[in-house]
Amino acid sequence: MTFNELETTKDQRPTVTIVGSGMCGMLTGLALDRRGFQVTIIERDVPPPDCSANEAFFSWQRKGVAQFRHPHAFLGLMCSVLEENYPDLLERFFEAGARKVSFEESIPDHLKPQYNPEPGDEKMWVLMCRRATMETVLRTYVTQTTKVTIRNQVSVADIITEKNDSQEVFIRGLSLIDHQESNKRSELFSDIVIDATGRSSKFDKWLTSSGVNIKEERDDAEIVYYTRHYRLKDGVSEPPRDAKNPSMGDLGYMKYGIFPGDGGHFALIICLPNEEKELRKAIKSGEKFDEIGMTIPGLRPWLSKNKSEATTAPFGIGNIHAVWRDFTGAGNNRLLNFFAVGDSAIRTNPLYGRGCSTGALHAHILADILSTESDPWSRALRFQEESERKVRPIFQASLNEDKRGIKRAAAIREGVDLDKADSLKKWFALAFGDALLAASRDKLFIHREVMKTINLIEKPGEFLKNKKIQRTVFKYMLRGRKRNAGSRIQPGLTRPKMLEFLTELDSKQDLGDQADKSLPRAAASAS
Repeated sequence: MTFNELETTKDQRPTVTIVGSGMCGMLTGLALDRRGFQVTIIERDVPPPDCSANEAFFSWQRKGVAQFRHPHAFLGLMCSVLEENYPDLLERFFEAGARKVSFEESIPDHLKPQYNPEPGDEKMWVLMCRRATMETVLRTYVTQTTKVTIRNQVSVADIITEKNDSQEVFIRGLSLIDHQESNKRSELFSDIVIDATGRSSKFDKWLTSSGVNIKEERDDAEIVYYTRHYRLKDGVSEPPRDAKNPSMGDLGYMKYGIFPGDGGHFALIICLPNEEKELRKAIKSGEKFDEIGMTIPGLRPWLSKNKSEATTAPFGIGNIHAVWRDFTGAGNNRLLNFFAVGDSAIRTNPLYGRGCSTGALHAHILADILSTESDPWSRALRFQEESERKVRPIFQASLNEDKRGIKRAAAIREGVDLDKADSLKKWFALAFGDALLAASRDKLFIHREVMKTINLIEKPGEFLKNKKIQRTVFKYMLRGRKRNAGSRIQPGLTRPKMLEFLTELDSKQDLGDQADKSLPRAAASAS
């Protein structure tokens, strides 16, 4: 008998406790409620304040989500999940100011004459909105349309487990601390426990202490990125898309990107390798953050003082890792009735904006399995298998991008020319990569396929099996690498020039400080 065949009275519905009320935790709770489960969500932070979503962005103390105020873009994969399952939720997002950017709207101007609609284009749209708005709207929707119970300011102190003679470890419940009740301790038992606490998860430590071995893959992205938020001035429209001077790019030693939000707000992120200590020090200053941004042609139309004004100081996030956890295959002890979703189990570099989309996919994979499979070990195995099949390709593509970025940044610091090929295999890989990028800039049919990968609509690199694309890229290779490489080079300062620019900024600041100190003396002389 499956869970869907159970009576849906409160006493008979299977009970689920989800820890973490972020995007992934809420979507998991929403999906399970729709499938007949009795869901309780535990959250250590305070609930959203009783104010507008815009005010919540500045006032909500969301300490449990390190990336809360960093930019978010909800890719086609997540948008499709929402559109297919919760179209009324999408309407609420739009009412709160979220913007739908369709594939047609995102096409660079020089490619628009080539555009003819094709099946699948409708799935390649992006929802642009600040995370505070998304979480506020989603929480209100869950509260108003489901039977989910949400308990705020309650943290988990430990897990409650039981081990049988077959060395199976069952998660029976959680030991809780209620911070609204003078740190009162209690126990909460449920049929299933789900970890949706993300980067800050402690469940791996608790499970290890209970004798469970977890197989973990962990790779450091070796970067830190900084965000500053802005608001377009009254009457100012968003700058048009400029293919020659894009608002998102990679200079090798520095990545950058504009993320439009809701209500005229937008954010700029600047991502730096850990070793770029001079740049990292400079970028923490709001004035220097803007000055560095203004060196990039594609950012000037956004950052010019007559266009926008900053609404926050720059702030950063580091300790960025690609993490994959397998709770089923690392030891003799079978772990039952426990699942980890989203960043708690599978984490990619947030720079690529894939976390919420893969989290939404992961949540619905789990909900489908729990509603159709009743055997605890079969559920665990199926969830891991489906995660491998549907999420692993996205994870691996992100990890590969991290490794390429680390290698390129190190080469630029050391003055090594990565474009020089020391073997035929390397030459072909470099030449093919440049030709593909050049062709995607010129040919809409290739751009469309690349965007399917970016929006996670199909597996990364799947489009390279297309014979027409292969023929086109090979033709571009015949033009020569030098010509094709022009599509890869982003407009902006080289690293040596950027370091010179920072030295000039420091000199100007020193002169300004000296002038400020001399003002009192000058005033005294004048009197």
